[in-house]
Amino acid sequence: MTEPSVVERLYFGHDEAEQDMANGLLRAGFLQTAAYDAAVSGRKMLIIGRKGSGKSAICVHLGAEGGHAGATVTITPDDAAGDEIRRFELQGLAGDTAKSLIWRYVFAVHAARHLTSHAREAHGRREPDSVKDLRKFLRDNGELPGTRLADFAAQGRERLQTNGLQLGAFGFQIGVDLGHTATEGARAGRQLEVLEDHVALAFRDLDCAAAHPPLLLLVDQLEKVWSGQADANSMVIGLLLAAKDVAVKYPGAVRCLVFLRSDIYDSLTFGEGDKFRSYEMRIDWPVPQLRRLALSRAQASAGSGLDETQLWQQVFPRQVEGEETASYLFTRALPRPRDAIQYLNLCRDRAVHNGRTQITEADVVEAGRQFSVWKLQDLAQEYLVAHPFLESLLGLFANGGYVVTRPAVASLLAQACGDLERRFPAYTESFTPEAVIDILHTVGFLGVRRGDEVVYAGGFDRPLQADEREFEIHPCFREALRAQDAVPITPYSPALRVPALARGRTPLDHDFRLLRAVVNSCDSLLRLIARAHDLPADTRQELARQVQRLRMETADALDDPTGAAAIPLHDAEGHVAGAVTHLRAWATTLRDSGLEDHGRGVGAQAVSRELNTQATGLHTRLGGLTGSTGQAGSSA
Repeated sequence: MTEPSVVERLYFGHDEAEQDMANGLLRAGFLQTAAYDAAVSGRKMLIIGRKGSGKSAICVHLGAEGGHAGATVTITPDDAAGDEIRRFELQGLAGDTAKSLIWRYVFAVHAARHLTSHAREAHGRREPDSVKDLRKFLRDNGELPGTRLADFAAQGRERLQTNGLQLGAFGFQIGVDLGHTATEGARAGRQLEVLEDHVALAFRDLDCAAAHPPLLLLVDQLEKVWSGQADANSMVIGLLLAAKDVAVKYPGAVRCLVFLRSDIYDSLTFGEGDKFRSYEMRIDWPVPQLRRLALSRAQASAGSGLDETQLWQQVFPRQVEGEETASYLFTRALPRPRDAIQYLNLCRDRAVHNGRTQITEADVVEAGRQFSVWKLQDLAQEYLVAHPFLESLLGLFANGGYVVTRPAVASLLAQACGDLERRFPAYTESFTPEAVIDILHTVGFLGVRRGDEVVYAGGFDRPLQADEREFEIHPCFREALRAQDAVPITPYSPALRVPALARGRTPLDHDFRLLRAVVNSCDSLLRLIARAHDLPADTRQELARQVQRLRMETADALDDPTGAAAIPLHDAEGHVAGAVTHLRAWATTLRDSGLEDHGRGVGAQAVSRELNTQATGLHTRLGGLTGSTGQAGSSA
């Protein structure tokens, strides 16, 4: 049997961290990032990142055997749990504070359950009375091992709302008597404090903080139960408040790590939001780190002997479309592991499908087309809850240029606004140019030009500014939208003409002068375009290419007056008329792009004006020659 090639063995992973942990790839190819280090060290408790940025990979890795030196509990809400928490309300407490109580109850019960088994297993001595009391509490309240989060939440909600928490294990009567005047919220808070105080006492009696690493409570996948509504936001805010309290209530013995999608976190508004800045860690994936991830996954699947040079020069092609392959790939994917993994796997799959033992440039380009379509669809799905209209907005940019401006967005939106407002009446405030640009920048679809670079959301750059006017569609989406040119320049093509002989005139001297005028106009334009550094580079190159084609065709006719060239000399008028049409079309495209000239630099509007000037001059010559031989001669 033939041994599989490196490409056949190559695999970069699944879309979900849980699957990669199950098959061993996550453990073998896990990349320890700054976010991971911050989580492990305890410096941060809130890990924020976009979908697919590796939050769950950190969570799963920490929760697996050997991932954390101490014990861990992973908490992932399902619909039932989310519904219980969202419905939890208490008289006398704001929604956020009330929901923080149910999370505190869940954390306290998990800690109590951990202590009842941990005391015997880890400390090896006579069990303190405080631990025995916790065991009795759990038994009295039916909080037995294996209970789902939904059951925790349901039982906690019922008991805290009815003052029915069984606290006899701690020497209290059923419930805690605070008198008839106490509010429902005050009574629930007091019951919870009794439980938390006894959990903290047990940790102190065992000296857990000094004896071993803390218990880690890992809360992940909140997006599964988040709806964007007020009660869902309160559920998440309550979680953050409760998670922050853990370190205070059980110092050194318990830590809580919350893994939260950035779109959820950034949508929250609450009074204590500014107090979480020092707890936040936003996941960032620069290209060098994605390269490290690709290599670690490649080595985990194809063999540890595979080095970076072999991966990017032998397994993959050295270059794609003139660009170093890794740079080509990772600048055409959103900066997160899931996208990189999907793109790399797709390249590998195309090579295997095409029967190759190496990934070729053609495989990468072919994979890129499919990948772009996937990502355009995935972007709309990722933000379906917050922006259900996003797919319709993205469609507005099909078949255009990838450089867009505020005026261009306003023009596109003016055409579609009525339809959008009819289909999404609850979101009409989002259908202004300013709001649309802000949304498209936030989700990573548009980057903003700042000096010589284009900055996309997700890093640590400043937010979008109102005076920033030029943007670019992320390379990830351009193929799917057929927006591969900065500004689409219509290719030059000779116009269909009727030979001048059929019209009965052959003014060769006039024809020479007409064609020479076209060459001179092209030369003038090419000099200006070469200095047009405010134009996007590929637009400048493409426009120069088309003007050069016009010049070459015209010059060929001048060099071959017999008519053997592509442009017969006796058809000069038709050729000049076609040139005028192209120059004016290019001028209109640049003018309508909305791209501005900056300072004294030559940009789109200056080039547009010169294109129109040259077109007008040629049209005047054409009219003069066709109207009067003497007039044409004097103008030449």
